[in-house]
Amino acid sequence: MQLLSNFLKHKKIDSELIELIDTLMLACKEIALQLREGELAGVLGVSDNTNIQGETQKKLDIIANEVLKKVLLDNPIVRGVASEEEDFPVFGNSDGRFLVTFDPLDGSSNIDINVSVGTIFSILEVPAGVHENSVDLFLQPGVQQLAAGYVLYGPSAVLSLTTGDGVNMFTLAHTGDFLLTHEDVTIPADTSEFAINMSNQRFWEPGMRNYIDDLLAGSEGSRGRNFNMRWVASMVAEVHRILTRGGIFTYPWDSREPQKPGKLRLMYEGNPMSMLIEQAGGKSSTCYSRIMEIQPDAIHQRVSVALGSRNEVDTLLEYHQANKND
Repeated sequence: MQLLSNFLKHKKIDSELIELIDTLMLACKEIALQLREGELAGVLGVSDNTNIQGETQKKLDIIANEVLKKVLLDNPIVRGVASEEEDFPVFGNSDGRFLVTFDPLDGSSNIDINVSVGTIFSILEVPAGVHENSVDLFLQPGVQQLAAGYVLYGPSAVLSLTTGDGVNMFTLAHTGDFLLTHEDVTIPADTSEFAINMSNQRFWEPGMRNYIDDLLAGSEGSRGRNFNMRWVASMVAEVHRILTRGGIFTYPWDSREPQKPGKLRLMYEGNPMSMLIEQAGGKSSTCYSRIMEIQPDAIHQRVSVALGSRNEVDTLLEYHQANKND
C-alpha cells in the first residue's frame, strides 16, 4: 500500500499541492482523534454559538474549524481560507499561492449519536497577479478547483481525493499515515438506490415529487423496478456510499425559503463533491444545470444538489425538464 504523498508524487502532482494536501491531512488526523475520544474529551454537545448560517454550532464544529484554520494558515503557501463556520474568509500569507474552502464537520448533527461525519475541502489557486485580499479571490466556479475531497470519520477514517485525474481513496492507518486502499474509483452508471430527506416532500417542485413517487412505486410503477432509500443526514456519508457502490443523492430546492436556490453551500459542499463525483464518472447538477459551471457571487451561496450515478441523474433531470415545459 502506498503512502498518500508517495502516490501523489508518482502521479507527478505539483509538489506544493502535495504539501498542501499533507497539511490538510495533519488537521484531519487531529479531528479524527478528537472524534474518537468523544465524550471522554468533553467535546460532545452543543455550544452557545451560532454560525453565519444561523445554525447552533456543536462543540466539535468549533474545534474542527479552529484546527483546520490554524494548521492551514501556518503554512506559507496558503493565502487564505474560507469556512462554512466563518462569516468571512481569513487571510494569512500575502505570498501564498493557494486558497482553501472547507466544511470542517459535515453532518455534525450526528456527532452525539456516533454516526459518521466528515470534513469536506476544496483547493483553489490565487488568480495570477492579484495581490489584494478580498472575498472575490474565492469566487471561482468549481471547474477551476485544483483538488477536492473529504475525510470520512467512520469505523475507519477514509480520505477520498481528486486532483483532477480520477478519484482515489486512502485509509488512516494506526501509524498515522494515509495509505492507498482504492485506486481509480468509478461510480456505476445505473443504480437502484436513492437518498433524500422524505420529510420535505410536500415542499418540493412537481418534477422532484413525480420522480420520487415513481421510485417509491417500484416494480408496479413506470420505472418497472424496485428502489431502496437511504438517508444518513451527512453529505460525506451519502457521497461515500455513492463512490463505493453507486446511487443518487439529492437535496433539492424547496418552497419554505423560495428565494434561496437550495440548502447546501456551493463553495463548501456543492463544488468539491461535484468534482469528486464527476471525476469518478458520475454526474452532478442543480436539477437544471451543471453545478461546477456556476459563477459564485457570494462565499456562502447556496445551491440545489443532485449527484451520483450518471444515468439516474439524467433521468431525474428529464422529470424536471418535463415539468418545466408543462
